[in-house]
Amino acid sequence: MAEFKFYVPIKVRYGDLDPQWHVNNTRFLTYMEQARMEYLINLGLFDGKSFLDLKAIIADIHVKYYAPIVLGQDIKVGTRTAKIGNKSLLYEYIIEDADDGTVLAKGEIVSVTYNYREQKSIRVPDEWRKRISAFEGREL
Repeated sequence: MAEFKFYVPIKVRYGDLDPQWHVNNTRFLTYMEQARMEYLINLGLFDGKSFLDLKAIIADIHVKYYAPIVLGQDIKVGTRTAKIGNKSLLYEYIIEDADDGTVLAKGEIVSVTYNYREQKSIRVPDEWRKRISAFEGREL
């Protein structure tokens, strides 16, 4: 499996916790979302200003939880594009302890390229395929 080339540090907040004092399972999705947005911004595929210009909508999500995350724990989220289809992208995620690299969770998200103004799916823009392939170091 290819390495993750893009990571985002995440600061665990008190509001992320559930009554058992570890990060609620829904926050893992928020962490992956944050990493995905920063990944797209880093690649110049989204300017972070108008979600009508994002050109992506989530179609499917899977998360495997390996260990709890607790308040004060330093974590990082790796993001990469594993596959680009005609109208979709498969993103893979890894959530790790930032200090020792322990894998805390892994996830996959299928994102469909989408025109919010016209309310319909669109082909993956050639510029997305080009920039992502160049960043990931392989033809996607």
